[in-house]
Amino acid sequence: MAAFFNAVSAVIVLLLLMSVGYGMGAAGWMTAEHKKFLGKYIINIAVPCNCLVGLLNNLDRDMLDQAGLMVFSNILGVVAALLLGAALATLLKLPRERWGVFVCMVGLSNTLFIGLPLSTQLFGDACVPYVMLYYLANTIFVQSVAVMLVERSGTAGGSGKGPADFVKAVFTKPPILAVIFSTALLVLGLRPPEVVMSFAKYISNSVSPLALIYCGFIVYELGLKNLRFQRGLPVMLVCRLVVAPLICAGLCRLFGIGGLAYQVFVVESALPVVSQVTVMAGTYGADDQYSATGATLSTLGCFLTIPILMVLLG
Repeated sequence: MAAFFNAVSAVIVLLLLMSVGYGMGAAGWMTAEHKKFLGKYIINIAVPCNCLVGLLNNLDRDMLDQAGLMVFSNILGVVAALLLGAALATLLKLPRERWGVFVCMVGLSNTLFIGLPLSTQLFGDACVPYVMLYYLANTIFVQSVAVMLVERSGTAGGSGKGPADFVKAVFTKPPILAVIFSTALLVLGLRPPEVVMSFAKYISNSVSPLALIYCGFIVYELGLKNLRFQRGLPVMLVCRLVVAPLICAGLCRLFGIGGLAYQVFVVESALPVVSQVTVMAGTYGADDQYSATGATLSTLGCFLTIPILMVLLG
């Protein structure tokens, strides 16, 4: 029961932080422009600093030997969830503008804005390297398969991006570059000056509260009164919050991944819909309202399922 109450306490803290973003939106203190600024700051500055501090303080060369296997296991889990989503979207006979959106919602989780603060609240800073490994596996598909699926569901036409554009999109992201840079430092046995690490730690501490304030504002933007279970969304919620972590747990057991890594990967796989799907849906003319509803419902739903998941993880 200690794990359950610890998870409930963590969830309450996260909900309170989200309520700040919701309240600021309701009071008119925060607008879409502020949300855009927050998103850019978190992704481009705060998360890279978090990667640097988390990886260099919690990872060593021995752990790097297993990193490739861990990423491979997580990639298989995401692929399995996406294939499940495609099969269910076909069975549910979803309209074209929702088909690709549904598949992405089933297969891809919100590893940064929800996953990073939730995992650090549950496991402490030692979880950051494993969060980043899961993020790496997840974002590969966000930048490739998700774009392709949402484009095909939309009306705005494709972007015509090739393999080179995909590689550029993934490996020019500041969090990914921070992971690569930090890993290189670990391999070489180097460490930045302490003044740099101290600066990075201060910036890193802003990730969790600001990410959750961002998510709270997104809930406000959609409006709680507009939330309703449209066709396919209950199935999506079960897959995203229950089936996906079961797939991840099975693959971790198969590859012999245990301990903190196992716990973090399972929690990261049980997170809400990745927020980029809604942005893509709006950009390419797919059903962005359907995506926003699914993202919000899964965000609220994970705060009910995570405490139960923590009990099962022991």
